[in-house]
Amino acid sequence: MAAPLLHTRLLGDAAASASAVKTLGASRTGISNMRALENDFFNSPPRKTVRFGGTVTEVLLKYKKGETNDFELLKNQLLDPDIKRLPWLNRSQTVVEEYLAFLGNLVSAQTVFLRPCLSMIASHFVPPRAIIKEGDVDVSDSEDEDDNLPANFDTCHRALQIIARYVPSTPWFLMPILVEKFPFVRKSERTLECYVHNLLRISVYFPTLRHEILELIIEKLLKLDVNASRQDIEDAEETAAQTCGGTDSTEGLFNMDEDEETEHDTKAGPARLDQMVHPVAERLDILMSLVLSYMKDVCYVDGKVDNSKTKDLYRDLINIFDKLLLPTHASCHVQFFMFYLCSFKLGFAEAFLEHLWKKLQDPSNPAIIRQAAGNYIGSFLARAKFIPLITVKSCLDLLVNWLHIYLNNQDSGTKAFCDVALHGPFYSACQAVFYTFVFRHKQLLSGNLKEGLRYLQSLNFERIVMSQLNPLKVCLPSVVNFFAAITNKYQLVFCYTIIERNNRQMLPVIRSTAGGDSVQTCTNPLDTFFPFDPCVLKRSKKFIDPIYQIWEDMSAEELQEFKKPMKKEIVEDEDDDFLKGEVPQNDTVIGITPSSFDAHFRSPSSSVGSPPMLYMQPSPL
Repeated sequence: MAAPLLHTRLLGDAAASASAVKTLGASRTGISNMRALENDFFNSPPRKTVRFGGTVTEVLLKYKKGETNDFELLKNQLLDPDIKRLPWLNRSQTVVEEYLAFLGNLVSAQTVFLRPCLSMIASHFVPPRAIIKEGDVDVSDSEDEDDNLPANFDTCHRALQIIARYVPSTPWFLMPILVEKFPFVRKSERTLECYVHNLLRISVYFPTLRHEILELIIEKLLKLDVNASRQDIEDAEETAAQTCGGTDSTEGLFNMDEDEETEHDTKAGPARLDQMVHPVAERLDILMSLVLSYMKDVCYVDGKVDNSKTKDLYRDLINIFDKLLLPTHASCHVQFFMFYLCSFKLGFAEAFLEHLWKKLQDPSNPAIIRQAAGNYIGSFLARAKFIPLITVKSCLDLLVNWLHIYLNNQDSGTKAFCDVALHGPFYSACQAVFYTFVFRHKQLLSGNLKEGLRYLQSLNFERIVMSQLNPLKVCLPSVVNFFAAITNKYQLVFCYTIIERNNRQMLPVIRSTAGGDSVQTCTNPLDTFFPFDPCVLKRSKKFIDPIYQIWEDMSAEELQEFKKPMKKEIVEDEDDDFLKGEVPQNDTVIGITPSSFDAHFRSPSSSVGSPPMLYMQPSPL
């Protein structure tokens, strides 16, 4: 539709309308300098024809003469869905500018057209479809790799801002349209990437929409996340690596075109290295890296963290975390947006821990939410490299003190027995303490060993472990085994008698496996998961790895050595060479989490990757 005509005629400006009619009638009056614009816009595609016949030019000529009936019908047709298909992008700059002016004037004169115009603009936030037909059959329907796509997105954002200048309530009308237009999560990576990119751009110049936009994006990411478990992603990557590895090793022996192969790898290598084999993980990885990049751009100004902007973003994200992430069980990767944000400044990490702590200790919260908060506390304290030791100690003090108060209240009660349904938050807090201790014990004991041991003894693990609530029976076996080995090494508490008693009391569960039936005694009654287990998304890992504490794996010999208690005289001599070897100062050795053991140490799936119980059993007394 003719931009020069429509925006002027809808305003009812007679002088401008005469000028527009003169422009459109240039071919009849001989004004050649206007013919280029007419050809550019009207000849491709063909001129819009109204339902009752005649061209737009003829309708406007009648309007100039005072015949307004056809013009009113023309205005009503602007509500027709065809307005969305009006090709105005990829035109000359003159036409685009005129069309943008038309949109502004249209919505200011007739606000009934606001929603159709916003919907039309939002439809351009994804790559266009290129459909090739042979007769009546579509032989190809794929995304159009348009080189002008970034420029088109820029123009669409300009259009939104122009409309917002005329109609200040535009953001309020826009958000439902953005929700409606969000592509299905199974759409191509390119479609999802473009749409999310444009949503994040909108949140910059419409800050009132940022919370809703981030919530929408994270909700969609969660749908992808729960459909791509860590195990499925790792299996897909392992299978692909074995396939590629076999091919490479064969070709490497007889490769005669070495230069050609090297050149090919140089061009295609980086994309292939960053690409996830699992299709859902690939979509999730692309969108997660987009969100993490956006967060850094928002919070950093001239290379430094802007406290005010980061606080505002933290408030938005913590509300979304409470609404979407905390109630979602076993999501693998989406929660890392909070991990990344907290790394910007220690104050945000402490605020996050305090927020989780309030959730855990508040009896008015559902037990499942309190248990999830405990899982997040333990995983965050263990994995966040940017959290200093003094903060870890403060959190351990809070958790352990709360556990002792809980035991005080249960000692004389009728519910003082092991029951997950009754004491779920207590067990979750116990596991957070055990898990944090397993990861941080070297730091807690580094430097002045005697002082470190004195601090750990003050926590009184023995009372917690020996209590009638019996947390060693409920917590994840892999965590219990490591906790038992380390506390036994430093003579903090002896857990193996209780572990053996618990094993005798547990009924075996028989499961059918690929190798035949097997007896499985390791269960996960607390339904535990560690939300900050290692990120396996290749692009997102680049953001997380520099701030992430990896697990130092232990060999069987080291674990057996850990089970031997230290001699008393060694404990008293903090400068002994043996202790210096047993308590290394470096905590950044590459390894894996206790809940993700190597395949040959892994129990059946229900044990969440914990080691077989007999692997960690103590020697006969």
